[in-house]
Amino acid sequence: MTRYLSIEDDDDSVPDTDERDVTTLIPAAVDEVLAMAETWLAFAGNPVVREGNAWTPHKALRRVTDHLIDHLAEIECRLAGVPTEPDRWHGRRLTLDADFARFTEADLDEATSRLRRLALCYRGRLAGLSADELDAPCASDPGAWTIRQIVHHVAGITAYAELLGPLA
Repeated sequence: MTRYLSIEDDDDSVPDTDERDVTTLIPAAVDEVLAMAETWLAFAGNPVVREGNAWTPHKALRRVTDHLIDHLAEIECRLAGVPTEPDRWHGRRLTLDADFARFTEADLDEATSRLRRLALCYRGRLAGLSADELDAPCASDPGAWTIRQIVHHVAGITAYAELLGPLA
C-alpha cells in the first residue's frame, strides 16, 4: 500500500483525526477552496511565490484535484483489497507552463463542477463505511494510514488554495 505524504510533501506524520462526520469533511474543504478560487478571476499572470514554489490559480486547482483523485483511488484500492498505483507526479514542486494561463469564469465553472463531483464521490463512498471500516488497519501494510486518517489528511486540500491566497 502506498503511503501518501502530507501537503508539505516531506511530512509523513500521521494525520490527526476527530469525531467529525467524515462524509462532510471533503465537501466542506472543496467549498472553502472554491470560495477562494472565486477571487482568482483577478489573476494577472504573476505567480505568488510561497515556500519556494510558484503558485497560480491553475496550479492550486490542479494540486487540489490531483490530491482528491489520488487519495480516492487509494481508498478504493484499499476497500477492493488490491495494491495502489504509486504516484509518479512531482507534486507542488512542479509548475507547468499551462499553470500561468489566465484564469477565467469558464475555468472556475469547470473547477467547480469537477471538485464538487469528486466531493460527492467521497461523500458517497464514505457514507457506506462503518466506524470499524474507517479505523481498520490496512491488512497488506499495517503502517499505512486508516481510511479515517486519509480523509482527515485530504481535508487539508485547502492548504493549496491558501498558498496562493485570495487575489481580490
